[in-house]
Amino acid sequence: MIEQYVVDLQEADEFQAAVVGGKGAHLGGLSRIDGIRVPAGFCVTTDAFRRIMAEAPSVGDPLDRLSRTDPDDRDAIRTLSAQVRRTIEGTAVPDELAAAIARALARSGEHAAYAVRSSATAEDLPTASFAGQQDTYLNIAGHAAILRHISRCWASLFTERAVTYRRRNGIDHRTVHMAVVVQRMVFPHAAGILFTADPVTGNRKVATVDAGFGLGEALVSGLVNPDVFTVRDGEVVAKAIAAKQRAVHALPAGGTQDVAIGARQQEQPALTDVQAVRLVGLGRRIEAHFGRPQDIEWCLADDGFHIVQSRPITTLFPVPEADDQENHVYVSVGHQQMMTDPMKPLGLSMWRLTAMVPMHEAAGRLFVDVTSRLAAPASRAGLLDAMGKGDPLVRDALETVLDRDDFVPSHPDADPGGPPAGGAPSPIETDPAIKTDPAIVAELIERSRASIAALERDIQTLSGPALFDFLLEAFEEHKRVLGDPLSLQAIMAGMEATWWLNDKLQEWLGEKNAADTLTLSAPDNITSEMGLALLDVADVIRPRPEVVAFLQGVRGVRGVRGVQGVQGLQGFEDDDFLDALAKLAGGTEARDAIEAYLDRYGMRCVGEIDITRPRWRERPATLVPVILDNVENFEPGAAERRFEQGRQKAQQKERDVLSRLRALPDGDSRADAAKRMIDQVRAFIGYREYPKYGIISRYFVYKRALLAEAGRLVQAGVLAEQEDIFYLTFQELHDAVRSNRVDDRLIPQRKDAFRSYRALTPPRVLTSDGEAVNGAYRRADVPAGALVGLAVSAGTVEGRARVVLDMADADLDADDILVTAFTDPSWSPLFVGIAGLVTEVGGLMTHGAVIAREYGLPAVVGVEQATRRIRDGQRIRVHGTDGYVEILP
Repeated sequence: MIEQYVVDLQEADEFQAAVVGGKGAHLGGLSRIDGIRVPAGFCVTTDAFRRIMAEAPSVGDPLDRLSRTDPDDRDAIRTLSAQVRRTIEGTAVPDELAAAIARALARSGEHAAYAVRSSATAEDLPTASFAGQQDTYLNIAGHAAILRHISRCWASLFTERAVTYRRRNGIDHRTVHMAVVVQRMVFPHAAGILFTADPVTGNRKVATVDAGFGLGEALVSGLVNPDVFTVRDGEVVAKAIAAKQRAVHALPAGGTQDVAIGARQQEQPALTDVQAVRLVGLGRRIEAHFGRPQDIEWCLADDGFHIVQSRPITTLFPVPEADDQENHVYVSVGHQQMMTDPMKPLGLSMWRLTAMVPMHEAAGRLFVDVTSRLAAPASRAGLLDAMGKGDPLVRDALETVLDRDDFVPSHPDADPGGPPAGGAPSPIETDPAIKTDPAIVAELIERSRASIAALERDIQTLSGPALFDFLLEAFEEHKRVLGDPLSLQAIMAGMEATWWLNDKLQEWLGEKNAADTLTLSAPDNITSEMGLALLDVADVIRPRPEVVAFLQGVRGVRGVRGVQGVQGLQGFEDDDFLDALAKLAGGTEARDAIEAYLDRYGMRCVGEIDITRPRWRERPATLVPVILDNVENFEPGAAERRFEQGRQKAQQKERDVLSRLRALPDGDSRADAAKRMIDQVRAFIGYREYPKYGIISRYFVYKRALLAEAGRLVQAGVLAEQEDIFYLTFQELHDAVRSNRVDDRLIPQRKDAFRSYRALTPPRVLTSDGEAVNGAYRRADVPAGALVGLAVSAGTVEGRARVVLDMADADLDADDILVTAFTDPSWSPLFVGIAGLVTEVGGLMTHGAVIAREYGLPAVVGVEQATRRIRDGQRIRVHGTDGYVEILP
C-alpha cells in the first residue's frame, strides 16, 4: 500500500477520521456544506505519524509501561509521557515527508501564516470529544517553523492529560494515531464558540453563542469572560455582555500575544444581535449535516464568519425517537426502578417486552411518554400525585414543564392509559374485602411460585426457534401475573395504609412518619428476609476459622490470587470457590449454607432489571464481602433477634399510638380507624417487594435459556463469546438463531455505544426538545449547608460515611452510613450491617426506602450528587425524619 502523507482539506470528509483524524475529518465535512466557509489548508495524515513512530523505536518501552500504569498515578504518567514526547520531537522528519509538506505549502501559499492543529483519530467522536487534549499552534509561518510545530502536534498525543484521558476511557495508546491540520490563519475581529443546543439544559431548540474580541484562545483559555447570546427561533432571547479586558491577537512576526482592550471597547458587544442570529443559522446547517448538536469554533473577519472547528456535544443526553413533530414529556423508568445505569440492548428489549406500558429508549435507558396524561386535567392530577409520592423531584420536574403554558396542550380527560412510569401501580380503589384479608398475600405468593415453576418445567426441553416462540408466549404470562388486579390491590392496600397513617398521625398527634416504626418486621417481605438470611449464612461460617480465612482471601482479590497460600486450592477460578470450600474443615457445611441461599436468592444482583447483569448464582463471590462483614460485626442468632426486636418495637408503637389517640376528643373512633390501618399495613406492606422478586426469578429462567442458545451460536462460529448476545435485541437474537448469522460490525458498534452511555447521567424528566429537568426541593427549614433529600425512614443517626458505588467493594462497620447512587433489592443484605442510608435516587415506596424502614435505618434518598458531595470517611448526620444530611466537622 502506497503511503499518503498529505491530503488537501477539501478532499477530506467526515468518514476519513482514520486518515486525517477527527478534527480533519470534520473540517473536510464542513468544507462541503453550502454557505459554510472553512479556511483552506491540508492535513498531514496518520501515515506520516506512523512513519515518525517507526523512526523512533525507543518509544515502545515507555508506551508499554504507560498502558500498564494506574490512571491515578500522575507522577509515573508525567515521567513516561514526557519521555515519549521528547523522543518524538527529537526525531528528524524524513526527506520525502518534508517534501510532501513543502509541496502542500506551495499550493496553499508558502509565505502565508498558518494554524497548525492536532487531529487525533480518537478526537471529536460522537461519544468522546477529547476536547483540549492535544495541542494547537497559531500564526506559524515558514517551512521550518511549520515542520517543527507539526512535530510538536505529533508529540502532544502523549501529553499527561491526553494519556490520562485515554486510560480513563479504556482506549489503548497504540490504537490512536495523530494527523495534523495545517490551515490558513484567519485574523478575526471577534471569535468564540457556538453550541447548537443548550449545553447546560440540553434543550435542542436553544443555541448559545460565546463571543470575545480577537482570537478565540482568550475564551478557551479562560483569559476573559465572554459575551453570551441565547438564540431561539431566529431571535436573541437573552444576552449578557461581559467586560472584556483582554484579547489574544496575532503578532506580525508570528505567534500570538494577549493584549489589553481599551476601556471604551471593553463594554461593547463582540457581536450584534443580527450577527449572532446569522451565526446560529450557519450552526443549524452544520448540525443538520452531521446529524447531531455541535460545539462549533468560529471567527468573524471583515468578510464574514469562518468555521474553524465543529465537534459533537458529547455531554447531551439523547432524546427518545418519536414518529411525529409534537411535544413530548418523558419520565425516567430507571429512577422508578432504582437503576439509573445504562442497560445493554438485550436487557432493554426484554424489559420492554415484559413491561405493562410502552417505553422509549435513549442512551441505554428507558422512558415512559406521559404527555397525554399531563394534557388532561384529571389524569394529570392522578399522575402528579403518584409521581410525587414516589419521588417528589419527578413531580417538581413535571410541574416545571407544565408551567410553560405552551409546551403541553390541554385536552379533555380520557382513559389514563395504564400505570405510571416504571410500571408502578396506579392509585386504584382497593376492594374493602382485600383490606381485611391477609390470607390474600399467601394466595398471591403461591400463584407466583406456581407460575414460575411451570415456566421452569416447560422451557427445559426447548431450543432454537421453538424456544423463542415459547418465550413470546411466556412474556404474555409474565405481564398477566404482573398486572393481576388482586396483586395490584394488595400492593395499594399497603401503600394507602402507609400514607393514611403518616398523614393522620401527624395531623392528630404531631408525629412525623409514624408508619416507619409501625411497619418494622412486617411479614412476607422477601427483600428484608433476604438480608436476614445472609446473617444465618454467617452463623454457619463464623465458627469455622479455616473457612473464614479462605473467604478473606477470596475477598482480598475476588479470586484465587488471594488464597494461593491455602493448601490444595491453587488453580480454581474466582467463582469456583464454592467447590473449593468442600476441601476445608467445615467447608461442606459452609458451601451448603451458601448454596441454599443461592437457591432462594441467586437470581438477584445489582441492576437486576437488566437481564444481562451477572446474577449472584453466576458470580457467588460477589456475596463474600457481605458474608464476612456479617461474620465480623454480628453475634450468632442475629437474624432472629433483629426480626423479633423490630416486631416488638412495632407492637409497642401501636400500643402507644392507640393510647394517645384514645385520649383525644372523638378518640375511640380515631383509634379504631388507626387500628384498621395498622392491621392493613402490617398485612400488606411486605408484599410490596414480592412482585419484583417474581419478575427477577422469571428473568433468570429466560436468561439461562438464552445463554444456552448463545453457546450453540459460539460453537457454530456465529459469535465470539456467549455474552455477545447481550448486545443484540431479543428480535435480533431470534433472527441470529434462525439464520445462523450476525452482522460482524453490529456487536462492536453496540459495545462502543454502551461505553459512551455510561458517561451520561439520565434526567428524571426529559422533553422532546432535549431539555433535562431534574426538579428541586423547595424547602427553607433545613440548616445552612445541609444536603436536602426525601425523608423515607425516621430517626437520626451520626456515623462515618462510606461512599460505595459497587456492592462488591463494600467494607462496612456496624456504625457506618452507606452513601450510594441507588439501591435496588440486591443491596438489602448490606442494610443489616449499617446505621443509616443516603442515596441519590429514590422515593417513599422504592425498594431501598421500604427495606430501610423494615430494618429501622434512618434514611434520606434523592440527595442530588450525594456520592460526590460527601467524601468517603467523613462524619455525617442523617435526619431520616426531616429529610436532610449534615456534613459534620
